Amino acid sequence: MKMNENEKLGSRIRKRRRSQKMSLAELADKIGKTSSYLSQVERGLAEPSITALREISKALDVPIFYFLLDNEKHNQVVRRKERKVLQFPGSHLTFELISPDLNNKMEMIEARLEPGASTCEVPLAHQGEECTLVIEGRMKIQIGDSVHILEKGDSIYYLASLPHKITSIGEEDLVFVSAITPPNF
Repeated sequence: MKMNENEKLGSRIRKRRRSQKMSLAELADKIGKTSSYLSQVERGLAEPSITALREISKALDVPIFYFLLDNEKHNQVVRRKERKVLQFPGSHLTFELISPDLNNKMEMIEARLEPGASTCEVPLAHQGEECTLVIEGRMKIQIGDSVHILEKGDSIYYLASLPHKITSIGEEDLVFVSAITPPNF
């Protein structure tokens, strides 16, 4: 049987309360409501007001949206074989989109560069911020006037509005993962 919205909300509240090892009576006391009212909310028989939901969120130490968003739609698995791949003709660079799409506030990509190859001819800039982690190989990254050498396991955070360029300087392919906000793929 499919749950209605009140039942889903109540179930999320109950699950969070139990994960905090809090009894129904303890939560009811913290929010100034009765245990029977809270029990009805958790079973989907009563719909809490926004004020009550704020109090519940505060008592359970989560933002109000934790209970309002459908986590099933926001917890999207991307299988390796199902990633969107971008490879430029004649290029020694491959990008794979790790995040499900570009409809959220950030993207994650995995890139592979052959030895000696670069992400671009001249350093390029784009809006936002970026954090890059070297998975394999060695990276030379130029950000503005600075140059950094990164090894496997090293990471770097930078403002993407500064022109930047990544070059594979090892003897094996450079593989790195970047989190970019806002999406730019």
